[in-house]
Amino acid sequence: MKLTIIRLTTLSEQDIIDLGKIWPEYSAASLLMDEEHRIYAARFNERLLGAVRVTIKGNQGALDSLRIREITRRRGVGQYLIEEVLRNNAEITRWWVADVGVEDRSAMNGFMQALSFTARENGWEKL
Repeated sequence: MKLTIIRLTTLSEQDIIDLGKIWPEYSAASLLMDEEHRIYAARFNERLLGAVRVTIKGNQGALDSLRIREITRRRGVGQYLIEEVLRNNAEITRWWVADVGVEDRSAMNGFMQALSFTARENGWEKL
């Protein structure tokens, strides 16, 4: 089965289980999903492997809580996820990723630079 990137608009029971493994700090009820608050996820074999929250305000977007399940890391899932989010929101002219909660800033810096983001104080920006 192929890895696909999807925008979640409703959560199945399996999605709730998978998101609980990806984001144990969030309950399903706390996840906002509307035109301003979006959740994109990487799905493989009917399971979510990673996800990111996206907040849209006008022509600006913010990404937060990017997380890929441990067993799947270092295989390009996160990069594919972010690339598809950017492609699916082409009207956004400025993207921001805060460094809040980043486990390894050095590794994240390399990851964000590979996606053409520029390091700034407290995060990364893409114009």
